[in-house]
Amino acid sequence: MKVILREDVETLGRMGDLVNVSDGYARNFLIPKMKAVEATTKNVKVLEHEKRLIADKARKIKKEFETLAKKINGMPITIPVQVGEEGKLFGSVTNKDIAEALSKEGIEIDKRKIQLESPLKEVGSFSVPIQVYHDVKAHLKLTLIKA
Repeated sequence: MKVILREDVETLGRMGDLVNVSDGYARNFLIPKMKAVEATTKNVKVLEHEKRLIADKARKIKKEFETLAKKINGMPITIPVQVGEEGKLFGSVTNKDIAEALSKEGIEIDKRKIQLESPLKEVGSFSVPIQVYHDVKAHLKLTLIKA
């Protein structure tokens, strides 16, 4: 079934895209959740008009995320951790820990957007990449200190 996306769906595409999906996925998830509409001839004609509106909405959303990325870039975060004798952490600092530290600062970021190559296991300063939006990336200055 062909559908027109009304908002970004991570696994399918962006707002305004015309995509092919299985009938069940469209009828049971996308259409009831108002994430998509069926691509009838009438809806395709309406899409042409709405594409401009969708593009404006996408620009506004991207601008908001760019502002958030600038805020994250300028913000140093310090996380106190328990450390053994050799400077190694008891456990590790993961995406979840970083997301919690950001939420304490008033920034809500999904832990899946934080792109750590591997959990942090030693004290020091790190630059942590965060995929804020599709093509908007921020780098958080993270410092792990001995508690």
